[in-house]
Amino acid sequence: MRTALAATIGLVLAAGVATVPASAAPVTTPAGARQVLPANDGWAASTTGTTGGSAADDAHVFVVRNRAELAAALAGGTDPTPRIVLIKGTIRANEDDAGNPLTCADYADPAYSLDGYLAAYDPAVWGRATRPSGPLEEARVRSQRNQAARIQFRVGANTTVYGLPNARLIGGNLLIQNVDNVIVRNVRFEDAADCFPAWDPTDGSLGNWNSAYDLVTLTGATHVWADHNTFSDGNNVDADQPLYLGRPYQVHDGALDIIRASDYVTASWNVFQEHDKTMLIGSSNTVGADVGKLRVTLHHNKFANVGQRVPRVRFGQVDVYNNYYYQTDEDAYSYSWGAGVYSAIHAENNFLQRSADLALEDFVYDWGGTAITEIGTLTRVGTGPVRAVSLVGEYNATHDPDLGTDAGWTPALRAGPVTPTAAVPALVDRGAGAGRA
Repeated sequence: MRTALAATIGLVLAAGVATVPASAAPVTTPAGARQVLPANDGWAASTTGTTGGSAADDAHVFVVRNRAELAAALAGGTDPTPRIVLIKGTIRANEDDAGNPLTCADYADPAYSLDGYLAAYDPAVWGRATRPSGPLEEARVRSQRNQAARIQFRVGANTTVYGLPNARLIGGNLLIQNVDNVIVRNVRFEDAADCFPAWDPTDGSLGNWNSAYDLVTLTGATHVWADHNTFSDGNNVDADQPLYLGRPYQVHDGALDIIRASDYVTASWNVFQEHDKTMLIGSSNTVGADVGKLRVTLHHNKFANVGQRVPRVRFGQVDVYNNYYYQTDEDAYSYSWGAGVYSAIHAENNFLQRSADLALEDFVYDWGGTAITEIGTLTRVGTGPVRAVSLVGEYNATHDPDLGTDAGWTPALRAGPVTPTAAVPALVDRGAGAGRA
């Protein structure tokens, strides 16, 4: 199996596309697959707007049913011809072109073993001052690249990826890199698990495992609309992962990460559930390409028992309005709004349903930011009364220095009136997530 897989990976890396042709769509294209982002609907409506593959001719509409067809339809992300890719049923990224399932052992470099890696980089042996290096770390990186060649799907400019009823992508990373004008709608993204996480003893006081794949990654991408999708770890939840070197073996990275000078993004009516590192906006504290970019709108999304980064922001002007935060699992919770360097979060009419054990001051975390604008937040514990709250104020009451309360800008790009906060939970529960676009 491994020899055949290596040959297949070599072909994919050389050609940039899968060897199995995608099929022309045998069904009528759903109207939702040709929908463009409405005018003024968040930052992705700025300048040229976002139309994705709405102009695709019949020859560039594809129904894909397996990993090989998906890769072929996307053409390696190199062809800017408008296209619509319709996902039908469940696609599993960890399989070969014949549809046979692949395991972590199939990707592993001959020089890599987890037992050997743990023994070599145990802090008692390696120490905590430097990251792993040497033959075993190099073998881990080669193994990770083998998996990436299978599970990463590059999306080209002028593309719409749309899920037909009950569409799922399991184990895959949709990579939107250095392209413009992409729409992703109506898909369930699950469990982009990394077989070969990296150990970093310098990450925090005890070290941490870090994984490589998000469910959807925007890097250098512009004009992207992510709408009515559902993001989760599926059946492979973090709570079931082992402890190695005294730390949780983290096989998942972000759900929807927006990094490296990405710009003009709207994420609307999505459900993010049972995931830890949910949404990173900006990947470095370094002043550079991100300055003046990372403009993102998040509206009418549901964040259900997610651990952190909802979102964590650097540099960007990020409009966070009419979102429903449902946090009843305090054991897996870290924070929600992360104010990083040069960030400018404008948070308006968001609703927080929470456990009594989730402290309000924990909702905000200061990663080097200076201010968050917050308007109209409501919170509720269980079935108790709904009450107004300032989450920034709760943070400031127990932390020094204080965060300011004026992020310095007022959003102008909204498709309609802001929903009254009290109506947000019912509205979002009715309308958010895959299958509702």
